[in-house]
Amino acid sequence: MKRTLAYGGLVATAGLLAAGLAAPANATGDVASTPLANTNLAAQQVAAYWYGEAKANLINATPYGVETKIVAKHVSKGGPAADSKPGVVPAIGDEKKTTAKSKNVNLPKTTGKVFFKGGDGKPHWCSATSVQSAYRNLVATAGHCVYDTESNKATLDKWVFVPGYYQAKTPWGIYVGKQAFTHYDYDVYEDGDRDYAFVTVYNGVLPESVSADRHYTKVWETEAEAKADVDRIEKSPSTVRGHAKMTPFVTNEVVKEGTPGSEKVYVKRDDWKKLNPEGTASFGPFKEGTGVTDVKSDTKPEGWKDGVSTDGKTFYFQSGGKYITRTYWINYDVDYKVTGKFFQIGLKDVGRLGDNVGGQGLAYNQKVGKPVFVFGYPSGVHPDGNNAFTGKTLKWTYGKTFAVQAPAIKGEELIGTKSSFTGEGAIGSSWLVNYNNGRRLGYLNGVTIGVSDTDGNNRYDTSFSPYFDGELYGVYSAAKNLWSGKIV
Repeated sequence: MKRTLAYGGLVATAGLLAAGLAAPANATGDVASTPLANTNLAAQQVAAYWYGEAKANLINATPYGVETKIVAKHVSKGGPAADSKPGVVPAIGDEKKTTAKSKNVNLPKTTGKVFFKGGDGKPHWCSATSVQSAYRNLVATAGHCVYDTESNKATLDKWVFVPGYYQAKTPWGIYVGKQAFTHYDYDVYEDGDRDYAFVTVYNGVLPESVSADRHYTKVWETEAEAKADVDRIEKSPSTVRGHAKMTPFVTNEVVKEGTPGSEKVYVKRDDWKKLNPEGTASFGPFKEGTGVTDVKSDTKPEGWKDGVSTDGKTFYFQSGGKYITRTYWINYDVDYKVTGKFFQIGLKDVGRLGDNVGGQGLAYNQKVGKPVFVFGYPSGVHPDGNNAFTGKTLKWTYGKTFAVQAPAIKGEELIGTKSSFTGEGAIGSSWLVNYNNGRRLGYLNGVTIGVSDTDGNNRYDTSFSPYFDGELYGVYSAAKNLWSGKIV
C-alpha cells in the first residue's frame, strides 16, 4: 500500500461548548490507503454481486468472526493518553446547532452493516456507521472489517455499506466502497491500538429492475482457454450461478493424429473413403488424420459376420486364415463451447450517504471515563452457548469507558466499556459520546474491535476499542475531503 502523511486541521463550531467538548487541535498520522472499487464499472459490478440472485449474498452473509474473542484486562493505572488537545468534528446537521437532550434512546439512522467477501471467499458482515465528511460520503468501522488479516490481502473484496439493513432490505440503498484508509501501523503490523478504518463510498444505488435473460456463448480453440472463461464467468457478480459450463464438441476440421485438442472418431466406411479415394484400407495411402484399426482373431469372435455392418462403420472379412474386424476413423479437431447466463440489473442513484441518513461527529483525545452509547449488530453466542443476539436488528449498550489492554492483538492503549455484546457481527460498532436522542446524533469516539470475558463466567462482559487520539484524526483527515461521485 501507499504510505502517506496526513495533517489534521482546526475545526471550530458553535455547538461544541453546549456538548461539553473542546475544539480539535492539529494532528498528524501515518495513513495507508488503497482503492476498493476505483471505477464506475467496478462499482456497478460490486452492487450487482449483492443485488443479484434475489439478494442471495446479502441474505446468506454470516457475521465476521475474525479476531473478535480476545483476552483483555481492565487496568487501573496507566492506559491511553491524549497526544494533543481534545478535539471534535460536529455531526452532519449539528455544525451550528444545539438541542436539548431526550431521555428516550432512539436508534441512529447512521448505523448499518458493511458487507464483503472474506478470505474464505464467502460473504460476511460487520457493523459500521456514517460519519461527517466534506462530501457526506464516509463510513467508519474496525480496521479488520476492511483489511484482510486472515489471508493478508490488501483489502476485503466487494465492500459495501448498507445503512438500516434488515432481512435483505436496503431502505437507503447500497453504498459501494471507493477507497479505504487505515493507519500504517495496522496495515503493516496489525497493531490493535490502530484497528480502525474510514472508507469513502459512492452515492447509494437501488435496483430498478433485475432480470436473468442475458445469455453468453463463446467458442474456444483450447480446453485451457475455455476453463479460464468459465472461471471468469463464475467470479462475475452478475452471473446466474450454476449456468456457466464448458461443452467440448468435434469440428469438421481433420487434423494429424495426436494433435492436442483432437479426437479420433469412428466413422462410416463410405465417409472414410471420400477422404481416401485413391488408397485402399489395407495398404493406403491414407490422408493425414485418417486411418483404420484392424483386430485379428484366430477364431470367429462373437458378433463377427461377413461384410459391412448395419451402421456402415465396421467391415468383417477373412484373410490368411484370420478373422478380421476393421473400423475406420478420422481424427477431428475439438473445440470448446462456453455458455453462461447473466443478470441484467438496472440501478438508480439515490444520492449521498450523509444526505440520506446523516453522519455522526468525531471526538478524539477525550478523557477516559466518559459514558458512551454503543450501537451495533451483535450475533454469535457467548462461551456458555447462550445465543442472546440474532444480528438481525440494531442493539445498544451504555456505560462509562475505562482503560483496557489486550496483548494478543498488540493492544496496549485501548478503552473498554461494560457490554453484553458478542463479538461476531458487532465488530465495527459505533461508540458515541454526547449522544443526542432527539437528533440521533453524537460524536464517534470508538469502534468495537473485540469482546472479552473478564470475570471468567463464560459470558462476554466487555467490548473494547482503540483510543481515538490525534493519530486517528490524521487517518480521518486523509479521507474526509475526498469526493466519490455516482456510479450510475
